[in-house]
Amino acid sequence: MAGPLGAPECPVAGGPPQLNADTLDRTRLMQSTNQEAVDELRRRGRALQTAPRDPIAFAKDPRADELLNDLDRHPHAFVLACLMDRQYPAYKCWRIPALIRHELGTFEITELARQSDGTFKRLFAGPPPLHRLKEEMAEIFAAGVARIVSAYEGDAAGIWRGCPPSAAVVRRFLEFRGAGPKIATMAANLLVRHFKIPLSDLYSIDISADVHVRRTLTRLNIVRQQARQEEIIYTARELHPEYPGIFDLAAWHIGHDWCHPQRPDCDHCYMARCCPSASAA
Repeated sequence: MAGPLGAPECPVAGGPPQLNADTLDRTRLMQSTNQEAVDELRRRGRALQTAPRDPIAFAKDPRADELLNDLDRHPHAFVLACLMDRQYPAYKCWRIPALIRHELGTFEITELARQSDGTFKRLFAGPPPLHRLKEEMAEIFAAGVARIVSAYEGDAAGIWRGCPPSAAVVRRFLEFRGAGPKIATMAANLLVRHFKIPLSDLYSIDISADVHVRRTLTRLNIVRQQARQEEIIYTARELHPEYPGIFDLAAWHIGHDWCHPQRPDCDHCYMARCCPSASAA
C-alpha cells in the first residue's frame, strides 16, 4: 500500500524494514560510489551556487563577454550564444553574437529580426567563418531570433522571468531549433549558478555530461567505466535529486584544468586525496 505521492508506507512498528528493489539498488550505488568525492563536489557546487554574481568570461574577449553578461538589455545574446555552443571551441561559439554585432553595427533584437536568412549565411560564411558548421548554425541563429520575437515578443528574458519551474525553463530552451537536452540544461544551469536567476525548483536541471565531466566522474569512481550519457545523468539525479546539476561545473573544471586524458596533474588537483585514480598513479 502506498502513502502520499506513491511513497511506500512505513513498516509496522516492531517488524523488520521491508527493502524493495529501489531501496536495494540505491544502497548498492551508495556503497560502490566514492562518497567522499560526491560530498566534495556537492560542497563545491553549493559554494558556486551561493557565491555573489560576477561577470562570466564566456568568450575570452572583454567586449563579447560584456554583451553576453548583459541580461537586462540583451538577454537574447546569451540565448543565441547557447544555441551556438556545439562541435566547435566553446569560446569561439560564445563570441558569435559580438562578431555579428560588429558586422551589423547593432545587436538589438528588432534589427536582428529584419535581417534575411541570406544575411546570416553570409555573416557565418566569413571569411573567417564564424563556426565550423557555418551553414547549419546560420540557420539555427536565424531561427532563434525568429522564435524570440514570435514567442517572447522580442524579450528573451521571458524564458526565465517570474520564477518558473526548472522544467519549464529547460523545455523552453528545447523548443529552439538546435537545442538538445545538453544545451538546454547547460543554459538553465548557467542562469541559476552564475546569473542567480530564481526558479521555483531545480529538479530538472541535469548535469551536462561532456568529455571533461565524464572523465572526472569516471576516475573518481562516481560512475562506471564506459557509462553512457544517460547513466551519468541519472546517477547525478539519484545522488542529488533536488539539483542534479550541482555537480556540473566543479567536475568540468577538474577535467579541464587537471584531469587530462593523458598525464593528469594530480599533484595540483584538490580531489587527489579521495581519487582512486590519483592514488594508483
